[in-house]
Amino acid sequence: MTKLAGVFPVLPTPFTPEDAVDEAAFRRLIDFAVEAGVDGVVFPGMASEVETLSAAERGQMVAVLGAHLAGRLPFIVGASHADPAESAARAWEGMAVGATCAMIMAPPQAGQDVAKQVAFFSAVAEAAPGLVIMLQNAPAPNGAALSPEAVAAVAAAVPAIRYVKEETLPCGQHVTRILAAVQGGLDGVMGGAGARFVLDELARGANGTMPALELADAHAALWRAWTRGDRAEARRIYTATLPLLMLQMTFRVRATKEVLRRRGLLAHVGARAAGPRFDAGDLAELSELIATAAPVMTIHKP
Repeated sequence: MTKLAGVFPVLPTPFTPEDAVDEAAFRRLIDFAVEAGVDGVVFPGMASEVETLSAAERGQMVAVLGAHLAGRLPFIVGASHADPAESAARAWEGMAVGATCAMIMAPPQAGQDVAKQVAFFSAVAEAAPGLVIMLQNAPAPNGAALSPEAVAAVAAAVPAIRYVKEETLPCGQHVTRILAAVQGGLDGVMGGAGARFVLDELARGANGTMPALELADAHAALWRAWTRGDRAEARRIYTATLPLLMLQMTFRVRATKEVLRRRGLLAHVGARAAGPRFDAGDLAELSELIATAAPVMTIHKP
């Protein structure tokens, strides 16, 4: 398998006004990701409101993703679950429709206990021979918030783990420490945290980033600038996008969907996830921040 690197946005789950998953809207978002020039996509993840999806909805949308992508981009299937057998089943669900890797969160119930984490990931790997795993290290309470050295120890003990998505703070320092501890034993460490620290992560050796979708074109341009050595252009793009990403840190998927709506990419912004909702002042500020980021957006829809 070609090593995964670059920009891999996590796709949101669009819903109809009746709160059903919206396959047609999802296909349009997939097409936007391809047009934006990203290197792959991820689904489902926390930015997909995965905790609100039924098993049937999750499987349905993974199948839609595989069929509609049709090999145009690699995709990573989110397969996190407290039960390693269920996690393996969800990984295979994605692999059956074209996923190249399964992203699985280090389970919070195993905590900081490296032996328990190793047992969990070993059980997943044994239930799904040949599976390529990306260990997602997320902050508490959603994740286990493993130390970088613990992440490296788990990866060393489970050969199926080839990648890490690191999103505990400080992200950049943790990328440095993981890479130092694994001594070349991984195929890559990707940054998370919504690309708010992406330049620091890349400077420390991260091989990519997994932001939300709304700025996929800008993030793809940033990655291309970075890889050709144009640090000034990468910094310009980062500076233009960061204020919007800071607002997104508070409003999460509701910000993602509202930006996508204003970009002509999503008609309905309904969300199931818990969390703050916009008021009139927030929406006015969002308009200003979109205007700030607009010069580095390359795709313009009516």
